[in-house]
Amino acid sequence: MLLALDIGNTNVVAGLFEGDALRAEMRVSTARDRTADEWLVLWENLLRVRGFALSDVGGACIASVVPGLIAPFQAWLGAVKVPTVTCRGDMALGVGVDVDNPSEVGIDRILNCVAAKHLYGAPAIVVDMGTATTFDVLSRYGDYVGGAIAPGMGVSVDALVGGTSQLRRVSLERPARSIGRNTVACLQSGAIFGYTALVEGLVSRLREELGYHVDVIATGGLASLIVPETTVFTHVDLDLTLHGIRLAWSRVAGGLA
Repeated sequence: MLLALDIGNTNVVAGLFEGDALRAEMRVSTARDRTADEWLVLWENLLRVRGFALSDVGGACIASVVPGLIAPFQAWLGAVKVPTVTCRGDMALGVGVDVDNPSEVGIDRILNCVAAKHLYGAPAIVVDMGTATTFDVLSRYGDYVGGAIAPGMGVSVDALVGGTSQLRRVSLERPARSIGRNTVACLQSGAIFGYTALVEGLVSRLREELGYHVDVIATGGLASLIVPETTVFTHVDLDLTLHGIRLAWSRVAGGLA
């Protein structure tokens, strides 16, 4: 089985694949000070409570936007002798990267396009809603041609609260109305409905610049808050990045797991 590891700025998401099938998914906070031994114990326990063991893992594939965590992950996987591939943007992953500076593109964005192309076809726009909200454009020829980056919804609310004296952190929940009758409801309206408008507006601009029909795919940890508020998405796939990692492993390692 393959352990796909998506190391993000807020969370590390792991998927255990048997062939194309996702058998288990795990999510933990991105703790940058954990040692390799601590990561080993953590994943060993998480697999155990889901009915699996590290001995079931025949290979691992890492995609990280946190450079400092790559070495600890490689170390704990090496300690249990799991063959490991670490994804890089210069690998032949099945998607061309046609932008000014390909080395600057986060590997998660490329892998999202790899999965989108394989699972849904090209052209496509992938909207990944997490710490940041990224809009990634896959051309009709199957190449990544750029996109947009906006602050994530949670980051935006935290910045607003941190920069004001009378606002406090609120839970990211849909309010009953867009016209808030109290401070909490006002903040929630701005976060949920305001962010929906941001997504719709950027997707509209991207579609207009492309000049042809394009499917729009939603993914990311905060997608479930925005998807019900709009009809802009043609597909919702919360495991898109994990599938991109799986497909990268198949290309680079030949599917050894």
